[in-house]
Amino acid sequence: MVTTTRDVTAGEPTGEPARPAGWPVRSGPLPPLADCFSLRPETGLNTAYSFAPGSTVVLAQPAPAGGSGHHPPATAGGTGKTQLAAAIALSAWRSGGVDLLAWVPAASRDAIATGYAQALSAAGIPGASAGTDAAAASFLAWLARAGRPWLVVLDDLTDLSSLEGLWPSGPAGVALVTTRLPAAAMPGRDVRVLEVGAFSPREAVSYLTARLSEPGMRAGALDLATELGCLPLCLAQASAVVAESAADCRRYLMQFEERAGQLTAGQPGRAIEAAGVTWSLSLDLADTLYQRGTAGCALALLALLDPAGVPASVLAAAAACRYICGRAATGTPADGSRVRATLDALSRAGLVTIDPASAPRTVRMHDVVQAAIRQVITPAGLEQATAAAASALLQAWPADDAEPLVAQALRDCTASLHRAAGDLLWTPHAHPVLLRAGQSLDSAGLAGLAVSHWEDVAGTAGRILGPAHPSTLLVRDRLAAAYLAAGRAEEAITAHKQILADRVQALGPDHPDTLTACGAFARACLDAGRGADAVPLYERALAGWERVSGPGHPAALAACEHLAAAYLAAGRLDDAIAMLRRVHRDRAAALGPEHLQTLAACGELAAALHSGGRLRDAIPLYEGALAARERAQGPAHPETMAARASLAYAYRSAGRMKHALPVYERTLADRERVLGPDHPDTLASLANLASAYHTAHKLKQAVPLYEEALTRRERTQGPDDPDTLAARGNLASAYHSAGRLAQAVPLYEQTLLDYGRVLGQDHTTTLTARANLASAYCAVGRNAEAIALFERTLADCERLLPPGHPMTQAIRENLQAAS
Repeated sequence: MVTTTRDVTAGEPTGEPARPAGWPVRSGPLPPLADCFSLRPETGLNTAYSFAPGSTVVLAQPAPAGGSGHHPPATAGGTGKTQLAAAIALSAWRSGGVDLLAWVPAASRDAIATGYAQALSAAGIPGASAGTDAAAASFLAWLARAGRPWLVVLDDLTDLSSLEGLWPSGPAGVALVTTRLPAAAMPGRDVRVLEVGAFSPREAVSYLTARLSEPGMRAGALDLATELGCLPLCLAQASAVVAESAADCRRYLMQFEERAGQLTAGQPGRAIEAAGVTWSLSLDLADTLYQRGTAGCALALLALLDPAGVPASVLAAAAACRYICGRAATGTPADGSRVRATLDALSRAGLVTIDPASAPRTVRMHDVVQAAIRQVITPAGLEQATAAAASALLQAWPADDAEPLVAQALRDCTASLHRAAGDLLWTPHAHPVLLRAGQSLDSAGLAGLAVSHWEDVAGTAGRILGPAHPSTLLVRDRLAAAYLAAGRAEEAITAHKQILADRVQALGPDHPDTLTACGAFARACLDAGRGADAVPLYERALAGWERVSGPGHPAALAACEHLAAAYLAAGRLDDAIAMLRRVHRDRAAALGPEHLQTLAACGELAAALHSGGRLRDAIPLYEGALAARERAQGPAHPETMAARASLAYAYRSAGRMKHALPVYERTLADRERVLGPDHPDTLASLANLASAYHTAHKLKQAVPLYEEALTRRERTQGPDDPDTLAARGNLASAYHSAGRLAQAVPLYEQTLLDYGRVLGQDHTTTLTARANLASAYCAVGRNAEAIALFERTLADCERLLPPGHPMTQAIRENLQAAS
């Protein structure tokens, strides 16, 4: 049993004690214990129940030893590692030994990151609202510093590279890993490796005795256990058949030997693993328990999907029901009942486990069984099963990926299907499920994994379909977008440039797909900070849309908006304003002055005028847009509240603080009421109001708001989030302005320390924080320290910023004043 800061006693599962609300937290699809689960006292696994805090323990596959009889030892698993890990986890949880239990499927890096993100969310730890990659990093950071005892189980690690940068560690917890990899493959780090092999003969016979309730069924138990190599997986299947058929172990052994002979007939010298025989006998049983033929189809389908578990929704999808039910399919809910009956028969035969409580991982089939089944599927059968599985996944996939664990299970199933089916998913084109899996990675914020997925799919598309095939071009579009999302702007630009050239060659310069590609290329340039390069591309796209669709077409107006953004990025403010005036005018003419798209265009025009200092023109537009949104959407709509915030900022920029403050106050009150006190928009409004009071020299009102903003940021986003760091710096500045230097100086010091640690010493925000601290030192008479900070900051600015940068000049003036 895991021991962290408390003593935990090993034993069978017991009733769960009452716990206070909130903590402890349990996350992930923890599998139930099998019938007659054994603690395996003779094979030494009882030692696994005492792990020191801060340790990493791996339950690994032992090196192959000699097999028994005609049957070599299993090399792909089936020794019960997952069950042992589940027992350890359940005992720790039920005895109160851990405050956080996270069960994380580890067959892929995607699964690991998603499991971490889910655990972060379940625990209510700040950072859960970020993308999956960022949330996973926040979870690991929390584990590293946590004082609460925790246990993270990484089940079925198949590739050590999947854990690169993702190993959980911390002084208060234990990481427990199960893997089919041999012990020798484990990393050279502080890892305790326990080899989990087969049962001992005594344990195997004890297991069979417990599983077979009638004494007569146990006849020949030792001989059967020996022939099966005492492998837990094979014993589970054999005992299921014996129990359901009311036979005995001796008769099963005869059937086993006969079936093994049939499977190796005409192949002299061939040995077959025991699991390659037991599953076929279990299938025979399943066929007798329900309609013959459905069990085999269900097995073929499941053998192509993720062994860690298949969502129930996939097996209930119309494509799965048609495939499993075959000619008996009716296209009615009765098909679902037939599928459930078939799965129940497979469960009784020991071929699958069913956990109704786990929607993301409802049906599991051991990968050893999957591999044995795939070996006997005919090419035609594989093609049919692949088509059914791919369609079922697509039908079951929710449009919004609202449940991260379900989305991740669907991605894992798609990856398993792609590995098993290969090129079958590419006839006559890329199956949509491959695209859906990539979109799911994109939306989950798994940027690195999304790039890997799209690179793999793009390479396969080019090889099978050719570079000019529509599917290939579509996938290359997605890859370029993934590069951009991952911050790999130069690769995105290169990819988009080639895509545009290929589209021009294949489709012509004015084809809509070509114009869309031109716009995407421009967007990549814009996001990379290359506004000057984006402008001619957007101009080209706009001219094309005007030729193809007319100047008032929605596509042409959207191109105008994009071009305006490029003009702004390139510093061509007047051109941007002219373009936005055109969009506003044309949308108002086509849709009406109070259509939502017209109001959006009005807001964009107002913002451009605002950025150019033309507030006399901007403010009436802001006022008109707010009034129209209040009429069209109501005063409490998020877009109405955003319009009100923009107007407040415009008033403030114009020095009209008497008008700005009540609008800021109204915006904050509305957002707290509608969105809640901790919503990001509410926190932004709180900070904005505090800053407005500060600007208006109303520090008595400003300081409590700054303090509240920092408290909320720390609670919801964590102490190291950039927004929290900014809130800390703002509060220090407010204390400074209020003359409360005894509070300001340590807060400035903490802010500088945090910025340097989180953003780095050369980040411009860190340089600003250093200059602010130097100014505070001046104010309290610590001139020598202030001068040293100003000198260091000036040297860094001269090294890092362009010549003549305003920040460099400001630091130089401050240094002269301090000297």
